Amino acid sequence: MNCADRQNLAAEIDQEVPSSPAFVLEKILLKQLEDMATVLESTDSGRSTLYDDIMTMVERSLFRIALQRNHHVKSAASAYLGINRNTFQKKMIKLGLASPKP
Repeated sequence: MNCADRQNLAAEIDQEVPSSPAFVLEKILLKQLEDMATVLESTDSGRSTLYDDIMTMVERSLFRIALQRNHHVKSAASAYLGINRNTFQKKMIKLGLASPKP
């Protein structure tokens, strides 16, 4: 996303009327994601992994929050996120948050 695109996106968001905390949070998230994208953007000519990198960071953070808020009880944490416990466990392993079964 170049500078002009960022300005256009910011202008579109600023024209919207904030009607909920979700709007404000989305605006904060947008700014944070812009900063992350700037740091992570690929400078080589190869295929970018920006989307995968950011989604992994976001998902890992959500899982950590869910676990902390539910006293590290996986079934409660998975319910908190609205996903199946088995899916939660598989993603924990994929995200490096749990040791795989021997």
